[in-house]
Amino acid sequence: MPRKAPLVVVGDALLDRDLTGTAERLAPDAPVPVVADCAQRLRPGGAALTAYLAAREGREVTLITGLGDDPASEEVRQLLAPELKLIELPLTGALPEKTRVMARGSPVVRLDRGTGRVREATDAAREALCSASAVLVSDYGRGAADALRDVLAERPPLVWDPHPRGGAPVPGTRLVSPARAEARTFADHQGNGNTLRDAALDAAELVRHWRVAAVAVTLGANGALLSYGEHPLLVPASAAHHGDSCGAGDRFAATAAGLLADGALVAEAVEGAVAAATEFVGAGGAGGVTYTDAAPVATADVTDARDLVTRVRATGGTVVAAGGCFDLLHAGHVGLLQAARRLGDCLVVCVNSDGSVRRRKGDGRPVNALADRVRVLNALACVDAVAVFDEDTPERLLAGLRPHIWVKGGDYSGADLPEAALLEEWGGQAVLLPYLDGRSSTAIAARAREGARAGGTARTGGTARTGKEAQAGKGAR
Repeated sequence: MPRKAPLVVVGDALLDRDLTGTAERLAPDAPVPVVADCAQRLRPGGAALTAYLAAREGREVTLITGLGDDPASEEVRQLLAPELKLIELPLTGALPEKTRVMARGSPVVRLDRGTGRVREATDAAREALCSASAVLVSDYGRGAADALRDVLAERPPLVWDPHPRGGAPVPGTRLVSPARAEARTFADHQGNGNTLRDAALDAAELVRHWRVAAVAVTLGANGALLSYGEHPLLVPASAAHHGDSCGAGDRFAATAAGLLADGALVAEAVEGAVAAATEFVGAGGAGGVTYTDAAPVATADVTDARDLVTRVRATGGTVVAAGGCFDLLHAGHVGLLQAARRLGDCLVVCVNSDGSVRRRKGDGRPVNALADRVRVLNALACVDAVAVFDEDTPERLLAGLRPHIWVKGGDYSGADLPEAALLEEWGGQAVLLPYLDGRSSTAIAARAREGARAGGTARTGGTARTGKEAQAGKGAR
């Protein structure tokens, strides 16, 4: 596998905190929900999240950002230290913090504090930028990009992710990635702002006004609209998720910059970024990235799954959950899921994230990305909801769903089923159901590889050739 190009990220770090609990009543002294039993999760935010996500792809990342001597800055240092290189800019004031109080996966209120701004650039930051082959700017308007604007103007970045509090990207930037509302604000377009035509007009105007190569307006569940100043390209999302979209723009920018650094064309980078952002939201958004306790991780469509479980329990129904990678969906999987659904009144499928599959199956897996696997599972009539987990086992997710019955395929034994003891804590039951003989994703993948090798040898007389080489051969004949 080719080595991924290194990336330098310039921008403003934040500390993000989620306080997640349950809300089942209103306060006696005011008509506001009481969020009880809150569990805390911390994660890097802003440019720190963008850099963190890029580093988790196996890329060498340097983050240039403002940090101080306050507790929030120290938390961010600890979260980032194992993943990337930090070049710190001096900060005036405390690092900004963003706290969301969540109930059932949805924000109840957000609390912001900290007004810290970058005071000045440093020689170390300037030197890192001057020697960088690929730069991403994540400008949250806290001074990092402004302090280094002269260097950035001389060496325009690959991607500039703008925010309303920040300045304009430097001319010559290859791709700017505002969200829909941000593009409308920057362009000051007079339409209603919500149509595809408005987005296209805004993007074209921003290309000209900012003097950049391209603008990709991110459209949430509708993907992104890429403009070079004329006819735009709409890159649709492969699936619509109803999970937490917090951090999706950071995921988009990190992926687009990484792909451009690796040599992709702008359109290819935007397509890859849309797919990555879609998968990111499906896997729980920023809420599933980093946490500091054992609370259930918010995962793909987990809000839908929890709502479903609540409704079924309220009517006295039986909740069934089944789990697995479901990489290459085959007749054995379908038979298992159909049998599982017949055991109760709803079926929630808990599916491994891409990272979880890789750890279990090796670097060649999954064959199908998470968004595709979720989409196929949701299309089955026997599946009522899908939720994704990033750990090696779904115990954390199951603790949040608390199904009555947990189903696994018959290739497991009782000793290999760590979830069984967990189910007993709330009176649930883990059961095994038999697979159809001879069906497995591993076997299907092996047969496909053998078939591809045999087919390639047969077509080329013993030597596999690329499409271009084959075309050249036709011309010679």
